[in-house]
Amino acid sequence: MKKGNTKKFRGSRTCGGGTSKNRRGAGNRGGRGKAGGSKHHATRAMQLGYEIGYQKGFSRPLKTIRDTSIVNVGELDELADQLVEDGFAELRDEVYHIDLNGLDIEKVLGTGRVSKKLAVSACEFSATARSKIEDAGGSCKEPEE
Repeated sequence: MKKGNTKKFRGSRTCGGGTSKNRRGAGNRGGRGKAGGSKHHATRAMQLGYEIGYQKGFSRPLKTIRDTSIVNVGELDELADQLVEDGFAELRDEVYHIDLNGLDIEKVLGTGRVSKKLAVSACEFSATARSKIEDAGGSCKEPEE
């Protein structure tokens, strides 16, 4: 039976590494960290996915990125009765008056069908949403600033 490495090197000062100077610094492993990624450690860098050199591209400044809360006119049309029951809208003269500012919804988009008369107040309307609401006999109202 063969002797294992651990047992083989018991009592040995250098454990098969030659003189005590040989395994001393980072030079024996080719540098520290990502050293040599474009030279002698190119294969390792490729496998680990290191990127070398200046990274091209553009990332938007975080202060300009803003999520807008939206709703589609089709959803408003479907949920109009439910909004009246929950107290978020009013039904006057067969017109549903919906105030989206109170619901923290900023923009109305135009996906879906409008079959009811809706009087919607919101910060913004897309052109499609505005035309669909007005074609159904409703109105769009934006707050004055």
